[in-house]
Amino acid sequence: MVARPPAEVFERLRVKLGGGHPMRMEVERERGFVAVQGGWWYRGEYRVTADPAGARVEHRVVNAASRGRWGVPLANRFFIGFRKEVTAGFVRLLAELGTPE
Repeated sequence: MVARPPAEVFERLRVKLGGGHPMRMEVERERGFVAVQGGWWYRGEYRVTADPAGARVEHRVVNAASRGRWGVPLANRFFIGFRKEVTAGFVRLLAELGTPE
């Protein structure tokens, strides 16, 4: 949850995700949707929706591999703490989106 208007949070998120990353980006402002895709399997999907407290931001990691899909879950098991790091990164992102400029 971010205590700012959804349109503002969405725009800040879009700019942050597009800032110098060598990833493909998909943006649908009217749906509050932005996705970044890079590497051989990673796709991060974000949705920003209105909430009484401001804006709700959802993040979903998707396996976008066209080949070797079966290897993604196996490979991620070797990255000890992967889920914990993704969660911590998302919490930091929410804090940044809520910080006044």
